[in-house]
Order: sequence, then structure tokens, then C-alpha cells
Amino acid sequence: MQTKQILIVAVTLAIAAGSVRAGGLSGSVKFDGAAPKAKKIKMAADPKCLELHADEPVLSEELVVNENGTLRNVFVYVKSGLTGTFEVPKTPIELRQEGCMYKPRVFGMMAKQPLKIHNDDDTLHNVHAMPANSKEFNIGQPNKGMESTRTFAVPEVMVKFKCDVHPWMAAYVGVLNHPFYATTGADGSFSIKDLPAGEYEIVAWHEKLGEQTAKVKVTDAVATQDFTFKLAE
Repeated sequence: MQTKQILIVAVTLAIAAGSVRAGGLSGSVKFDGAAPKAKKIKMAADPKCLELHADEPVLSEELVVNENGTLRNVFVYVKSGLTGTFEVPKTPIELRQEGCMYKPRVFGMMAKQPLKIHNDDDTLHNVHAMPANSKEFNIGQPNKGMESTRTFAVPEVMVKFKCDVHPWMAAYVGVLNHPFYATTGADGSFSIKDLPAGEYEIVAWHEKLGEQTAKVKVTDAVATQDFTFKLAE
């Protein structure tokens, strides 16, 4: 009888826990207006970078409008409304230097989570992170295959990376104290899974177009929130 009661309690707690984290948030980020023409990146200063893109020029990723009229590289995250603490993942987030570009350009991670940085190019890169709230670092990676691991001590949105050797290289990371964030991709959509039921302030950030906020109520179903950006007149 005692075993049966324990089993019933365990199942009840599991169901309750599942219902708390059964919600989520999804949506898309649209661009209002005609898509601006992307600028060609001039890589002639480093012949090895130029050689990597001999077949076609590299276009700036500062503002990428997808074919369906949505925006790529928009960081969407929960700014306020969460309670409690969240376990920091031990799995590293990866930032690669590939084709003399940072990949991904915009991403998220948690404070104190490992960030693994790779050099996939046969040329010198340096990874210069410029946080305001954590310790700044500047890592030289002169050889292909080199790898370094760093962390950010505290949350900060956003932290910029640059390469002092190749001035066109840039990346941005949102460092948070929770795992509820996403970055839009080739279809302009985002999905934040397992967001507990509650009322939140959601922010959509773009490196050139600024940020927008929205108030969202999440229940045990997936809530929807879209954003629309446009160039300043």
C-alpha cells in the first residue's frame, strides 16, 4: 500500500511539473519595406581570406532580409517575469571563425556556460570580446584548428566580438541567467521552448535596427508574438 501511494504521489508531481513548463513562445520577425542591397565585403587585405571566397563575393550580414520578408539574426529573449534559478549547461556553446567570418553571427548562452571558440581558417584571427560587465578578453589564434574556451561571469545583452585583424568580422552574444532565448534564422521565425506559465517582457534585438519589447502571457500552450522592424526614415 505504501509503495502504491508513493507511486501515485510521484506521478502527480511529474504531471504538475510538466504542466508548469509545458508552455512556450514562438513567432516571427518581419521587415517593413524594401530589402536594402547587401554590401560586398572587401577581403583583399588578407589574400587567404580572399582565396576562400574566390568563387563568389561575401555579403555583409549586418542586415539580412530573407526571401519571405523576414529578418535573420534577431535575438529574442525573456527580459523580465521569470522567477527562480536555472542550471547552467555544461555543454559548450560554439563560435567558429570560418571563411573569415564569425559563425553564428548572433547567438545566446548562459552566464558561466563554456564558450568554445574555433579557428577553422588557415590564417591569423584574434577573438576580441568586449563585455561591459565581465572580463574582456582578446585571444590570438594564428593557426587552423586552434581552440580556446572562455566564459562570461554575469548576464549582459549584447556582448560584441570583433577581430582586430579583419575589421569586417563581428558577432554578438546575449548572455543571460536563464535559457529562454532564440535567434531568427533563414525563415525569420523563433521558438522559445518550455517557458513556464506567466507574464513576461519579451525583447527582440537587432544590431542595426535596435530593439522592441512586448508583453506576453504564457499559459500551458505555446503563445505567439510577432515583431516588425523597419529602417529609420
